[in-house]
Amino acid sequence: MTWFVYIILCSDDSLYTGITNDVQRRFEQHAGGRGAKYFNGRRPERFVYLETGHDRSSATRRELRLKKLSRPQKTRLIASEANRIDDFLHLLPGTPT
Repeated sequence: MTWFVYIILCSDDSLYTGITNDVQRRFEQHAGGRGAKYFNGRRPERFVYLETGHDRSSATRRELRLKKLSRPQKTRLIASEANRIDDFLHLLPGTPT
């Protein structure tokens, strides 16, 4: 099973990093208040970064590395060629097409 590492832009302009094997379901969970506690008091706006090709273990390790990045480092990552979001726009709720 393929796992994704993602970053979501939130309503308060913060960035949330997580992992999932189903990006549509996970966004809906976050938007519906059934996802991470991080979204209590803030809404997920849209996906801004997506990596694919991980198993659960490597996705978890990558998530932890990304969570340690500063905001400027995350912004550079989002703008980088490593960002595969364009390949998945048709699947992503909350992402303008």
